[in-house]
Amino acid sequence: MAFIIKPLVTEKMTKITEKQPNRYGFIVRPEANKIEIKKEVEALYNVTVEDVNTVRYAGKRSQRYTKAGLVKGQKNAFKKAIVTLKEGEEIDFYSNID
Repeated sequence: MAFIIKPLVTEKMTKITEKQPNRYGFIVRPEANKIEIKKEVEALYNVTVEDVNTVRYAGKRSQRYTKAGLVKGQKNAFKKAIVTLKEGEEIDFYSNID
């Protein structure tokens, strides 16, 4: 089962990667644990993972107006994983773009 949904490429994550060049962020499924995330990152990117930090977060709340009135809902909750690689290794997210 694929636990990694997509790499986390935001301004905040870019600043973290500039300060500590061997840290990368991913959005993962909520049921994934650190060991599964580590194995999948190592298999996908051929790197050695030293540490994995995770944090759960809720998706954005959404609402829309319909004929029946106001409908409120919650998008799915996800988990972020910050992966620390072995010194000297890196991941290039832009090398596999077609």
